Amino acid sequence: MSLRGRVATLVATAVAVAVAVLSLSVYLGIRSQLSDDFDNALLARAQAAVQGALANPNLLAAVPADALGDVRVAVVASDGSAVVAAGGTAPPLGSVELAVARRQLNQSVRSVMDGAGTMTVVAVPAGRGTALVLAESTQATEDTLRSLRLTLLLVGLLGVIGAGIVGLLVARAGVRPVERLTAAAEEIARTEKLDPIEVYGDDELARLTTAFNAMLFALDTSRTRQRQLVADAGHELRTPLTSLRTNVELLVQSDASQPDARLSQHDREALMADVRAQIEELGSLVGDLVELSRDGGGGSVDRVAVELAETVDRAAERARRRAPQLTFDVELAPWEVEGDPAALERAVMNLLDNAAKWSPPGGTVTVRLASGVLTVADQGPGISPDDLPHVFERFYRSTSARSMPGSGLGLAIVAQTVERHGGTVSAGPADPYGVRPGARLTMQLPGHPIS
Repeated sequence: MSLRGRVATLVATAVAVAVAVLSLSVYLGIRSQLSDDFDNALLARAQAAVQGALANPNLLAAVPADALGDVRVAVVASDGSAVVAAGGTAPPLGSVELAVARRQLNQSVRSVMDGAGTMTVVAVPAGRGTALVLAESTQATEDTLRSLRLTLLLVGLLGVIGAGIVGLLVARAGVRPVERLTAAAEEIARTEKLDPIEVYGDDELARLTTAFNAMLFALDTSRTRQRQLVADAGHELRTPLTSLRTNVELLVQSDASQPDARLSQHDREALMADVRAQIEELGSLVGDLVELSRDGGGGSVDRVAVELAETVDRAAERARRRAPQLTFDVELAPWEVEGDPAALERAVMNLLDNAAKWSPPGGTVTVRLASGVLTVADQGPGISPDDLPHVFERFYRSTSARSMPGSGLGLAIVAQTVERHGGTVSAGPADPYGVRPGARLTMQLPGHPIS
């Protein structure tokens, strides 16, 4: 069953239950009221008749039964004998009526089934040792109740049918936004165009559409970043691959040439060293691309306790071995974070490698960690104001950096790793007053100090 059909069925069922409960309550209330009114009216007639001739057995015997209409009248004595109207039928008599005649009860009202149907029998005290008994058929009341039942049934059926129609109309109007959202989602799945869906109103469906648009935006952003990464990676890989192929072809041609046309041993060794350097650069670039292929917005992180000071200290030792011509001034305060130890160490290493690359021989790289804020300052030429907003972008390399080794991915990996750990990164001059040159890169991670 469709959603529209389910809503219409639910509305019709709810209305049917409500109508049934209401009709039953109305019917039971009216039946009780009519029965009480009928009994009270017959009892009042009996009490009024006690004051007249009907309470006298001799006079009652002379009254024609036709004059009493549908009411049966009798005067019953305490010994069980009864006198009825001339030509009439005695009302149903029993121990209750005898108890009234014997003054054991002040009055009695009861319903009795006989051949004519249901009758109401009332008895009130009359003369000494007698009681006046009146009985009347309840057929008129039952006919009224029968008509009431039929009326309530018809009204209930019409109400249920009307509720079903109204429910179908309401369901159609209510489901229309859902159908519109479904059609838009199907169109997106068919065309793969992640265009936002128009939002109508401010109800729950509007909130759902807004959330769906946010998901589309995230998907579009992710797809754009992936396409950009592939395009940039292709561009960056083309240069080392072309150079590597050229060098290899040169070596092959040299080996196939005449002895006097071959490369000298010195040129051959230089060319081999260049090939090895290009292979290492290519391997480093591929590793950086694999790292950046992770989803920066929500990639899984192995959440374990990491002592950031120890991580920075290990990275500083590796940096000293890589750049023995530099001095690393390191001061670290204990700080614990929750995250991926390998990813954090690589990010710190990238910061140190960047500082070592730009520092002059004999220079000093200053490393400080305090309250979860890691700063790495070098003594290089610094970052120009035009390049400052782009230093953490993928494959971005300033004009002065294009002649230096590297792929332009190191700081992008730092930014992505810090973002995945809920932190922030920034870049600026080493000396805010401009007295001495250099750049300062700052990485801040949430955590807590270790006592």
